[in-house]
Amino acid sequence: MPALSEEQVLLRDAARAWAGRQSPTTALRRVRDGAAPLGYEPAAWDQMAAMGWAGVIVPEAYGGSDFGCRSMGLLLEETGRTLTASPLLATGLVAASALVLGGTDVQRREWLPKIAAGELVATLAVDEGAHHAPERTALGAVASASGYTLTGAKAFVLEGMAAGLFVVAARTSGRPGERSGITLFLVPGGVEGVGRTPRALADSRGYAAVAFDRVELGAEYVLGPLDEGWDLLERVLDRARAGVAAEMLGAAGQAFEITLEYLKTRVQFGQPIGAFQALQHRAAKMFTELELARSAVEAALDALDEAAPDAPLLVSLAKAKTGDAIHLVSNEMVQLHGGIGMTDVHDAGLYLKRARALEAIFGGQAFHRDRYARLQGY
Repeated sequence: MPALSEEQVLLRDAARAWAGRQSPTTALRRVRDGAAPLGYEPAAWDQMAAMGWAGVIVPEAYGGSDFGCRSMGLLLEETGRTLTASPLLATGLVAASALVLGGTDVQRREWLPKIAAGELVATLAVDEGAHHAPERTALGAVASASGYTLTGAKAFVLEGMAAGLFVVAARTSGRPGERSGITLFLVPGGVEGVGRTPRALADSRGYAAVAFDRVELGAEYVLGPLDEGWDLLERVLDRARAGVAAEMLGAAGQAFEITLEYLKTRVQFGQPIGAFQALQHRAAKMFTELELARSAVEAALDALDEAAPDAPLLVSLAKAKTGDAIHLVSNEMVQLHGGIGMTDVHDAGLYLKRARALEAIFGGQAFHRDRYARLQGY
């Protein structure tokens, strides 16, 4: 896989410095303890946008830097290390990708500059139940005299309370379970009929259940092909999944480093506990799994940038492998820290909770192992 360019190295290092200085885990605790209504601190998001992060995948013609998915992955990895709460994934990668990949020039000019500037929080509304199953879309979009009428609901929408624009997967024909008949729509958050209910999850981030009650939209709000939006949706979801994998890689890497440092400094029976061979074996297992996950994530992001035909396969591999890695490391972080790892005083619980949420977002390990097998023809 290609090495990082000089610009990407500078971007990664700047992101690591900013996250460590401006958004350590204490910032997430403020969001959690203060019950922040948006699920993040707007001031921190303003700083991220001012550095150009929201426009990393946006073409220069629409106000971005067109720096690619690999570069966005670097940002998500570094912010993942400190569990930074922000709309970067939902807005800067997922929603922006939907417009870049499927939008008309008019749609791009209306929305992408606002996303790139950090003025607009946008998100994808796809799942309607507890598990990731985009083909089961049931939210209906019925043709009307003025365009379409949307009726239905979406569950656990990322940044759903803050979003000023929803990219909504709706069914314009067919039945739930069928891939044909799905169409994507751009739904401004302020239109009549859009209702939001916050959902409190273990990781203390901003999720919402979003209801669409006879929402009237003109035909100009259709994103991509009518009835045949599945391929576009899958391309957007693959970018989303790779972004989540990058964030998991960062969180797992930091959890491992914290745990390794504890093994070196915690003394028991007159010596550091890291001197015990059984614990060394567990640390070696974590290190190996993280290295494998890193290779998978980098390969997936590069494949997306190159529009490689095996990108979906590599994305599912990355999401499954990184999910396994963060599951292992977050569990070991709690266990190897002993009693303090079970308390809220220590950050171990924060990493464990975020790990479980990230594993499930846009498909867990079982979903992606099954998808990987199907893509291979099994």
